Amino acid sequence: MKFATILSSLLLAVCAAGTAQAAPDLAKGEKIYKATCLACHGAGVMGAPKFGDKAAWKPRVAKGMPALYKSALDGFKMMPPHGGNAALKDDEVKAAVDFMATKSS
Repeated sequence: MKFATILSSLLLAVCAAGTAQAAPDLAKGEKIYKATCLACHGAGVMGAPKFGDKAAWKPRVAKGMPALYKSALDGFKMMPPHGGNAALKDDEVKAAVDFMATKSS
């Protein structure tokens, strides 16, 4: 009986680890934000939601991270794709989005 309990606990832990998403790399996102995104999101240029403005970010975050990633990757309204930095890889753009959404909501 004890073995079955231990085995069951191990299986649950392995399954949980396999389905859990990696935590966002906020340090990487902050670096990218400061280098690329701050120019518009720091001051709210052309309607960009300002970093730290919880009221502005709340409805955006409510749409889910996939929607935020799509907007950042593809461009949205006045924001060009990849925030205007074509050299950024998709995962770097997503890291910046994670940073802004986490710190602004």
